[in-house]
Amino acid sequence: MNVKNIANKYFFILFSILPISIIVGPMISLANVLIIALSFLIYVTFINEWSWIMDKKIQLLFIIYLYLIFNTFIAQEFSNSVNRNFGFIRFILFFAAFNYFFFNYKNFYKIFIIWTIVILVVVLDMYYESITGSNILGFGHNDRIYSFFNKPIAGSFMLSFYLLISGFLYEFFKDKNYSSNYLIVITSIIFLLSILITGERSNTIKAFLGFVIFYAFIKNFSFKQKVTSLIVILLLTSIIFVNSNFLKMRYIGQLFIHFQTKDQIIDYYNNSTYFNLYRSGIEVLKKYPYFGAGNKNYGFETCWDKEIYNPNYHCNSHPHQIYFEFLSEHGILGAILILFIFFKLFFDLLRKINIEKNKIQFASFIYILIVFIPLLPGGAFFSDSLLTLFFINFSLLFCVDRSSNIFFNKP
Repeated sequence: MNVKNIANKYFFILFSILPISIIVGPMISLANVLIIALSFLIYVTFINEWSWIMDKKIQLLFIIYLYLIFNTFIAQEFSNSVNRNFGFIRFILFFAAFNYFFFNYKNFYKIFIIWTIVILVVVLDMYYESITGSNILGFGHNDRIYSFFNKPIAGSFMLSFYLLISGFLYEFFKDKNYSSNYLIVITSIIFLLSILITGERSNTIKAFLGFVIFYAFIKNFSFKQKVTSLIVILLLTSIIFVNSNFLKMRYIGQLFIHFQTKDQIIDYYNNSTYFNLYRSGIEVLKKYPYFGAGNKNYGFETCWDKEIYNPNYHCNSHPHQIYFEFLSEHGILGAILILFIFFKLFFDLLRKINIEKNKIQFASFIYILIVFIPLLPGGAFFSDSLLTLFFINFSLLFCVDRSSNIFFNKP
């Protein structure tokens, strides 16, 4: 067995266990991504393959990396930013590794079979916990559906994978019987409703929006069939709501009840935790308008620096919304730079995406879009867990198609 075959199998294993490593915990996920990055760096050094460095996409990502290094040294608390900013390079190497092995290993698509099995186990566990109050390992929580995680992020995890798996299933069955399409859309609905039952409202909205976009543009179903699918979703959602006091409390009692009158809307805007965090993010931006307080420094500015007092600050680790996170921690100039590069990469690729040819790529693109939806709350973008989920989709967005894979398009 030659070095290339050994490397292919080695990296196949590392990429296959990505969802499992995320489930086990942030440290294991971080270690897995880091091992992939370092192993790829060692491997390309061994085979002397450096042409990918000249790819425009890689160079743009390195511009973000150089900015993040700069951001470290102007941050209010250096120690908060240094690991997150300097460590960003592992995701650039992770992105390059994904592209390389999709280019070189013809069976790399098999990782989706393993991912599908893992996701199905998680989905079944989520439904099991919603019925019994504890997951299949016997652990339960009173507030949300946790599944195998130690905090309520099961919905965020599912959001990042469920359309990818749906896209893979369409690719896998594309030469099979046409009736397999019905099985795939039913699977998608089961995945979608598993996010609903977590009670994670923002992720549920994003998931429903992603589902609608995905099925609106693919041509496997007629208009009538698409409408029928939406009716089925609404019917199942209604049945789930009627039989769940928890979901009625999360989606109606804690959310929709605040939007019945104008006074309630104004009161919600003035007192909502999320809007308080958004306003707090703007207050931090006002103090550090150009480059922000520094990556991972919103919490230091609003919570831990006792010499600072601002009645408009709202103490939390981050503002819980991607744009307010960028503005408060990176300022106007830093936020524009980061967003410009990511948006340029996404929308330069838009004209190359062939929805009917590669639904995995289209699914990745939808996920990227919904990550950047304004106003809806979310986790810290630059946290290890969310950046890992983001870069799995970001990498697949480019690597699964010849026209965008950096090793198919050498300069």
